[in-house]
Amino acid sequence: MSESVSEADIDTEAAPAYDPAAPAPLNVPRTPTGNAEVDARLDRLADADHLATDGHVEVYEDVHRGLRDALTALDARPGPAAPSPSYHQSRS
Repeated sequence: MSESVSEADIDTEAAPAYDPAAPAPLNVPRTPTGNAEVDARLDRLADADHLATDGHVEVYEDVHRGLRDALTALDARPGPAAPSPSYHQSRS
């Protein structure tokens, strides 16, 4: 028995049917911040473009956690010493 495939069957398999509910990239531009850790987290948002809506939460929570950690790390860094209080009193 020979199995033959018609051209119509090939064309149907080659071109997926349009699905308006399918995941689609939003192509939202992301401007670099200059902070490599923050930029990496923001780039991770693009992963949600290829997921169904129920998969977005995991990506958003991961990005939020990473950005929160980056902000916390900024607070923990030692900064320049605070200026010493001035004991000079001005006369009015």
